[in-house]
Amino acid sequence: MRLSYCPDTTAADWLVESDTPAEQLITFGPSGFEAFARLRFIPDPTGPGQGEADADVPDDHPSDMEQTRRALRLLAAFTSTPEECYFCLWEGYSDAPLPPEVQRGRLVEVPHRRYALLRGSLNDIDAWEADLGGGRTIAPPAFVWPADHSWCFVSDVDPHWAGIGAEQAAIDALVGDPQLDVVPARPADSHPQYR
Repeated sequence: MRLSYCPDTTAADWLVESDTPAEQLITFGPSGFEAFARLRFIPDPTGPGQGEADADVPDDHPSDMEQTRRALRLLAAFTSTPEECYFCLWEGYSDAPLPPEVQRGRLVEVPHRRYALLRGSLNDIDAWEADLGGGRTIAPPAFVWPADHSWCFVSDVDPHWAGIGAEQAAIDALVGDPQLDVVPARPADSHPQYR
């Protein structure tokens, strides 16, 4: 395994001790970034009551993990610590269950969520599914951030999008990428949801 579990979760204290409202924290990360955006894994709903299964996406639409990897590769240019990054795995994912020794260890706890903390290089995102899902498709990390806290990528279990906080230039790079569907966002606003 390229990523290693962190029994010491102090690297996540900036999340745990954040005064950011809980719902905003688990969807966009801590406040204080210059700009925010949403990476839409699938398009926003087009009408009330629409389910995710009703979203109009082509058969060759990239997976959430493929989109996550591309976004993180772009964000790599906006950190001085790409070799030292942290990843959170939500304890509730059935497709990537936490090993027993990790379940008994210390987890990162924020309101309504608990996560295993992993550490590695940003490039280790390429092994996310192999290391944690036995090679099967699994959900993206719940949080990813570099040690210098220059940005935060957040993919909660509920929304159909990931939230990103970073400097404006990083958000502009993501929005400008033709292979990603990224839109600027304000974390305190209401965001489209599927039922």
